[in-house]
Amino acid sequence: MELQDYPRGVKLGVDVGLARVGLAVSDPDGMLAMPVKTLKRDAKKNSDIKVLVREAADRNAVQVFVGLPRSMRGTETASTQMARDYADLLLTELERSGNGLPVHLVDERLTTVSAHRSLHEAGLNSKDHRRVVDQAAAVAILQQAIDMQRSLERDVGEPVTSCRQQRQTGALPAPTQEPIISQDNKRGNGSAL
Repeated sequence: MELQDYPRGVKLGVDVGLARVGLAVSDPDGMLAMPVKTLKRDAKKNSDIKVLVREAADRNAVQVFVGLPRSMRGTETASTQMARDYADLLLTELERSGNGLPVHLVDERLTTVSAHRSLHEAGLNSKDHRRVVDQAAAVAILQQAIDMQRSLERDVGEPVTSCRQQRQTGALPAPTQEPIISQDNKRGNGSAL
């Protein structure tokens, strides 16, 4: 019998950009990541996040991995903060929908560069890259995460937590109003891979 310390089932991979969001999904055994779609980023209405929440529910997903674009030196950038904020919003919407599946941030250095290279090698011209590069990057993010889970036999990435989750573990006092997303993740108080 195989012992593992991570959820088994369908997992989603998300590549967040300023204009587009790439989505990938794994097979039910968590072995292979496949592209799903590219969403237009909607920072005002968050319709893209609502689509991700619906995809997670429709596919009975057990976990979501959001790419965390660090600099080549591993430092945080404006893009890193954007991904953290996006993951926080996604977690909030998942909780609001009643689907409390875990969201993890995973290091995604060079996934977009790698995706462009793969698309070029596959014969797709540069103009057509824009349509699918976010999906390809999401596939790379998800495949890296599920490969690492299998290799290490444990969960990977930096868990995104809400105030409600922290309160349940005793990390925060109970607020008098509806919980807000923790600022701890934004300061980098997690172990990212």
